[in-house]
This record gives sequence, C-alpha cells and structure tokens, in this order.
Amino acid sequence: MQAAVLRGTQNGYDLVLKQSASMDQILADLRALLENLNVDPKAMETAKVSLDVLTEDRILTADEKSQIEQLVGNYPRFEIHKIAANVMTIADAIQLRERENVHLLSKVIRNGQDVTMQGDVLFLGTVHEGGKLCTTGNIFSMGNVSGILQAGYPDDESKLIMGNLATAQQVRIAEQFDIIESDQVSDSSQTIAYVNDLHVLSYGKLSALKKINPKLYNRIGGI
Repeated sequence: MQAAVLRGTQNGYDLVLKQSASMDQILADLRALLENLNVDPKAMETAKVSLDVLTEDRILTADEKSQIEQLVGNYPRFEIHKIAANVMTIADAIQLRERENVHLLSKVIRNGQDVTMQGDVLFLGTVHEGGKLCTTGNIFSMGNVSGILQAGYPDDESKLIMGNLATAQQVRIAEQFDIIESDQVSDSSQTIAYVNDLHVLSYGKLSALKKINPKLYNRIGGI
C-alpha cells in the first residue's frame, strides 16, 4: 500500500497520507513521491505546486507535522497550503466557537430536564436518559449523550447534529426524529445527523460534511 498518494482536484492537489501507515512509511513514500515529481518536468505543468495534506482520520502531532513540513520544504517546487484531518478535536471545536457565534454548554442534563437554547451549541456535558437538549441551530456534541438531542427547532431542516450519537435515546432535527436502536449508529464522534433531500433523517460522517451541508462546511473553514 502506498502511504502517500497525490491526486488532482479542481482547486489543485491533495496529498493523502494513509492513516493506517506508520510515520516512517509515510515519510519514506512521500520522499520517493516528491523525488519522482521533482525530476519529471512533465508530471505537473505549474512551476509551484500547492498541496493540501489530508491525513484521513489521523491527527498528526506537532512533531509529525514538522517532519512533513521539513520534508516538503526540501523540494522548492512544492509548498503546503494546509494540513487537515477528517477528525474534529476539542481544540477544533473551541476554535469553531471562537470563529462563530456558538454557545458553549458544559453541564449535566438529568432525566426529566429540558434545556432550550438559541443558535448553535457546542456541548461538552452529559445528557442522561430522559434529558433533552434543544436548540434552534446546530449541535456540535463533544459530550456524553444518553438522552435526546434536537437541532433546528422548531422547523429548520437545514441544521444538523454532529458527535457520537451511538448511545443517544433520540435524535431530532426540526420535525424529523429517530429513536436510536442498538448498533444503528456507529460509535464515532465523527457522526453527522441531518435531513436529506427527501426530508428523511439520515446519518453520515464528518468527512462528508462538504457534500452534506456545503454552507456550514464553508462557514467553519473546511474542518
């Protein structure tokens, strides 16, 4: 398996680093790739090649990012535009809150309690079974959810819920709702619940956000 793969896009070039590969393998394959491209004048027409480095579901450490940047820096023909993963970390979420008018909520919502808010919510608390968090905007959940989450209240189907929904009791967006059954939703913090074009509540992954909700994707800077 090639650990570093270059692919062309409408906006330039994506350099995909396979999450299953070791860092040593990634660096070795990346060096070989850059060497081949650097000596082949027909490989790319542009004098300067900007790379979007995509690490799939792998979050690089500061040291690993530095190694990638230093390696690419040895080849003046190439430059890194950004390094991005499909994974939203707590740091990403805090940055999102700073960029947008997102309300931070860190509390325990117990059985029988309803918490209603306006706008987007970054949730870092716990919703017990029988508890409910409801908002007019989107919900970005980094907490533990065993109760009910509702976004887009009362009737805005353009909103979504992002986070680990595997243990949720119920998910609602606008007037659409879904009672979560065992193993229905993957146990992943990268799950997105949204209403599709057929007005049915569906589930996807954070990596597909650009397709699911282009406006939100652009608004938060392509996380």
